[in-house]
Formats: sequence, C-alpha cells, structure tokens
Amino acid sequence: QVQLVESGGGLVQPGGSLRLSCAASGSIFDINDMGWHRQAPGKQRELVASITSGGSTNYADSVKGRFTISRDNAKIAVYLQMNSLKPEDTAVYYCHLGSSYPFEYDYWGQGTQVTVSS
Repeated sequence: QVQLVESGGGLVQPGGSLRLSCAASGSIFDINDMGWHRQAPGKQRELVASITSGGSTNYADSVKGRFTISRDNAKIAVYLQMNSLKPEDTAVYYCHLGSSYPFEYDYWGQGTQVTVSS
C-alpha cells in the first residue's frame, strides 16, 4: 500500500509563510506526478500545484508567484512553500501522488489545515 503523510499546516497571519511537506511510503513503481490540492468549505477541491516526474510544474493562477512546489525523488517527497498568504488560501491541503505503473492510480493524503487569519 501507499501512504501519504502531510505536515506543516497551521495558523498564520496574512502575508506570512508556511511550508508544507508530504512524505510517501509503500510500494511505488512509477510516479507520474505529485502535487497539492486544497478544499475550502463549500468549495470544490482544486489543484494548487503539481510537479511531474520530469520536473515540469503547474500552478493555479491564484497562487502563481506566491507558492513554489518542489520534490525530493530519492525520498519520494513533495513540498509546497507558501509565501504572501491570503485569507482566501485558507483550506485543507491534500498531498496527491499519481502513479502510472503497474496501473494509473491516484493516492491522497489525509490533509493538513492551513488557516490564514489575523
């Protein structure tokens, strides 16, 4: 089995920073991409940032220039540096891993709460 464990969430004031971490464990044969999604109450879960096995990154328009995704393939880990946080960034952030072999499958972490408030 594959497990994803997130950490780094918490309460921060507007304009502050947080760094989220996600560590994966289990039998992972091939990784297509890893990333972060978030879901606020009453809203759809949305992609925040992702990074492919080739290193290509993708960001939601709302976080471009503020968030940076990075990875450590040796540890099968992904990170999200969040700067200039805004109240609208408040959500539960979920780590995601998309595998491609032996079959395509999506793995999700349990989520970590990020609250941006004064």
